[in-house]
Amino acid sequence: MERRKPNTKKTTRKSSYKQRDSRWKQSSNRGSSRPSRGRGRGRSGGGGGRRGYTFKSIDIVSFIDKVKKESQTHKVFDIVNAFSDFAFDGRMKNNLKRLGFVTPTPIQDAAMVHIMEGEDVIGLANTGTGKTGAFLLPLISKVLQDQTQRVLIIAPTRELVIQIDDEFKQFAKGTKLHSATIIGGVGSQKQIHNLKRRPHFIIGTPGRLKDLFDRKALKLRFINNIVLDEVDRMLDMGFLPIVKGLINETRDNRQSLFFSATMPSDIKKLAGEFLKNPIVVDRQAGRTAKNVTQEVITVDDATAKFHVLKKILNDAEKTLIFSETKRSVDKLTKQLMNMGVKADCIHGNKSQNRRQKSLTNFKQNKIEVLVATDVAARGLDIKGVDTVVNYTVPQSYDDYVHRIGRTGRANAKGRAITLVTK
Repeated sequence: MERRKPNTKKTTRKSSYKQRDSRWKQSSNRGSSRPSRGRGRGRSGGGGGRRGYTFKSIDIVSFIDKVKKESQTHKVFDIVNAFSDFAFDGRMKNNLKRLGFVTPTPIQDAAMVHIMEGEDVIGLANTGTGKTGAFLLPLISKVLQDQTQRVLIIAPTRELVIQIDDEFKQFAKGTKLHSATIIGGVGSQKQIHNLKRRPHFIIGTPGRLKDLFDRKALKLRFINNIVLDEVDRMLDMGFLPIVKGLINETRDNRQSLFFSATMPSDIKKLAGEFLKNPIVVDRQAGRTAKNVTQEVITVDDATAKFHVLKKILNDAEKTLIFSETKRSVDKLTKQLMNMGVKADCIHGNKSQNRRQKSLTNFKQNKIEVLVATDVAARGLDIKGVDTVVNYTVPQSYDDYVHRIGRTGRANAKGRAITLVTK
C-alpha cells in the first residue's frame, strides 16, 4: 500500500522563513558554504577527495555475493498508465512523443499521480529508472497551469544538476518556461543574473545555493515546490544542516518531494520534519542488474595492477574507472594518456567547464575511458558503458553498487571488475 492512513490531527509545518534552524546558523560560521567534515566520510561537495580518511579493509567478495543475492529478487511492477493518460499540456505531450516516450517507468507511473494531486511524496527508486521525469513532468505541468509557481530542486553534485536541467529543457521545450542552474566550480555572476529573471525552476547544489542565499541573491520565500533528489547521498555527504536551512526558508504551504535510492533513519526524520502526510512510493526493483558480470582480480602490486588494467581496456569499448582520491585519478589518467589511450577524468578539483567537457566527450565517444571519483560520478546516466573498473576498492557497499550500476543499463550486458592488491 502506497498511501498512508490520513492523519486526523492538524499538521503544521516548521516555522516561517524568518526563523532559522540552529544548525543552519552553525553551518554559516566563517561564511563557509561547505558542510562540516565531522559527519559522514569527509567528502566535499565538489567531488571526491579522501584527505584525512582512514581506509578500512573491505571484503569485496561479500559485496559481490550480496549483489548476486539482490539481483535474484528483482520485483516486477505493473504499469497502470500511459503518458497519454496524464493531463499534460499539448506541448509536453508533443515533447514526449518526440523523445519516444510512450509508457512511463514504474516510479513515474506510481509517483506522478500523487504529485499532480499536490501531495507530498517520498519516491524510492534506483538511479536510471526515470525518477527525474517522475518529478519534472508533473511539476512542469503544474507551473504551466499556474506560472506564479516556483520550483527548487536540490541535488548533491554539479553533474547531476546539469543532467536534471538537460531533461527539463527536453520536457519543457516550446513552453517558454526557463530554469537556472546554481552550482559551484563556475563564476556566480551569471547565476545571479539568471536568478534576477525569476526562473520557474531553480536547480542547484546545496553549497552554492546557500552561498547565493547568504548573499541575498536567492529569494527562497517565493519557492512553493521543493525537490530533494538523491537525498541519501546528500545526507551521506554531510549536507543535512544546509538542506534543512534551505527548506526552512521556503513557503510553509509548499509541496515537498523527496527522491532517494534508500530510506535510512535520517531521511525518515527529515521527512517527519518537513513533509505533510507524505505518500511513500517504493519502486525499487533491486539495486543491481542481473546482466552485470562481476569479477575480482588480485594483483601483487601497483605495477601489476596497471598491467592488468591495460589488458582489460584492450577488450572493452567504453570504460568507466573509479579511483578513491583526486590525486590517484589524475595520476592514472596521465598514465593512460601516455600510453596512447583516449582518456580523461572528472573530480572535484576540476573546473565545472572541464568536468562537463570531459563528460560530453565520453558520452559522444570522443574518449574511450573516463576516470572518476565516487562523488563526481554520482547519479550519472551515461549510455553504452560496457565496463566498469574499480581501480581502488570502494569503501562501502553503497559505493560498490553505485559504481557497478553505471554499466548494464537499459538491459545491456555489462562487466564490473575490481582490482585488489595483495
